[in-house]
Amino acid sequence: MTKFNRRGFLATSGGAAVATLAMPAISFGQAKPKVVVVGGGAGGATAARYLAKDSKGAIDVTLIEASKRYYTCFFSNLYLGGFRDYESIGHGYDRLAVNHGVNVIHDWASGVDSAAKTVTLASGTKVPYDRLVLSPGIDMKYDSVEGYSVEAQDSMPHGWKSGSQVQLIKAQVEAMKEGGTFVMVPPPNPYRCPPGPYERVSMIAHILKKKNPKAKIIVLDQKPKFSKQGLFMEGWQNHYPGMIEWIGSDTHGGIKNVNPETLEIETDFDTFKADAASLVPAQKAGTITAAAGVTDGDWAPIVPATMASKADENIHVLGDASVASAMPKSGFSANSQAKVAANAIRGALTDSKVFPARFSNTCWSLIDTDDGVKVGANYKAGEEKIEVVDKFISKTGEDSALRKATYEESEGWYAGIAADMFS
Repeated sequence: MTKFNRRGFLATSGGAAVATLAMPAISFGQAKPKVVVVGGGAGGATAARYLAKDSKGAIDVTLIEASKRYYTCFFSNLYLGGFRDYESIGHGYDRLAVNHGVNVIHDWASGVDSAAKTVTLASGTKVPYDRLVLSPGIDMKYDSVEGYSVEAQDSMPHGWKSGSQVQLIKAQVEAMKEGGTFVMVPPPNPYRCPPGPYERVSMIAHILKKKNPKAKIIVLDQKPKFSKQGLFMEGWQNHYPGMIEWIGSDTHGGIKNVNPETLEIETDFDTFKADAASLVPAQKAGTITAAAGVTDGDWAPIVPATMASKADENIHVLGDASVASAMPKSGFSANSQAKVAANAIRGALTDSKVFPARFSNTCWSLIDTDDGVKVGANYKAGEEKIEVVDKFISKTGEDSALRKATYEESEGWYAGIAADMFS
């Protein structure tokens, strides 16, 4: 079994003050090629770091990210379950500037002029680029569920983007009446972090088992099956017998309407009343990808060997926003894709060696204390798609020592990827 710690992750997963801009135009040194990275998550922060570090100052790298502190979506469920505090999943960008000379701009990227090769910021500033990396994550299709909206997320939070909504979910769960009902509505495919909704259910059950043991959890899935289903079903039966009821879309017939004021969820099968609820709607690539003209529907198709957009060879799209074929939308995937893109961009702009594209991903999930499971694969760039080389998944019936080791492996991975993104 692969052992992940900070050093191990850095070895196996690789193939000063923050800038504040008020002027209407910027020049970061005309002699150097310019790369602008939009989005400071697992894809964007990694790409910016590797481009700046590996080019040894030969490339001017600018990272545009609205938030001054980034809270990872991955491991937010562990905060929800009480296994981590909130600040442990928060990270700043200062070290990217101080250690690697990345120009970090905290502003919204509102537009892309691909002909002029500029990114427009909400402040009105235009940032020029030779290559552009888009790693904006996801946006929600709020209207994919009748009755749901931006306003409804306050009472039925999705908690599926970096930020404080997971804190709201935790507060609402802990305030549930004795014997109350929590309803989870996972999204339809494709979406960020395929096992994530079911780890969330597990972590909420972990809280309720201790604080509200007569409470119930109903999962009204928008799919007929889900990632790691056998592992989660086994775990729920072992740790939370009688507490969790999963109902697939082929049974309930679809979510017809939600009422955020009464916390009612209507299906063809029945109307379910919740005391607290989390609803995750359908998703699409972050808005800036459409503004850049690189989407084909909801997502951005890419060239597997370089993560370049199929619509514009000077724009690379990473992570959740991309159509990465066999790779799931996950933090590990985005981090792996960022290294491939950084290598390709550095080669194109500095005439340095470009290595063959190789990708990896693992998605860990915690079901209860020391009961960790995982699924993952290694990938290569095919001519049209990213293709699986080999894959693995935890097995039902594994002994407790192996499950504990899997959980500890995930903790090592988190320390490693955090360092890989932000150090």
